[in-house]
Amino acid sequence: MYLQVDRSQLYLYTLFIMSKKELTTKQQCFLDRLVETGGDPKSAAELAGYSNHYQVVHSLKREILDLAEGILAQSAPQAAFKLVQVMNSDTPIPQANMRLQAAQTILDRVGLAKTDRIDVTHKTDTGLFILPAKKDTVIDGEYEEA
Repeated sequence: MYLQVDRSQLYLYTLFIMSKKELTTKQQCFLDRLVETGGDPKSAAELAGYSNHYQVVHSLKREILDLAEGILAQSAPQAAFKLVQVMNSDTPIPQANMRLQAAQTILDRVGLAKTDRIDVTHKTDTGLFILPAKKDTVIDGEYEEA
């Protein structure tokens, strides 16, 4: 099963990857096919002409991670809209919990995680006791090198 990818998206991914490192035509082909196959490295390697996908994945590890980061960043607005859509919907949405969890995970990974705030209050019956600053300790003596 192959993912339907808009050519403009493929162009953006290609442009993003090419700006990072000089790639051979075969390596760039692998990254393009990786997008087209929906992230299947074995199929992408075969389509790009590689006999072993492990070696190409190892050599392009940084570029593959950058590509994945770009895909998540591009999906972030859709995830945000999905959260709002589910929240505002009056009709039941099939598998709403799984969709919400997926949207939340995408937003967390692109850096839009919820922030936790902690309110710390301390009540005491006694006053606050402030110690004076420590004085420097000076030890008088003689020192001989051996």
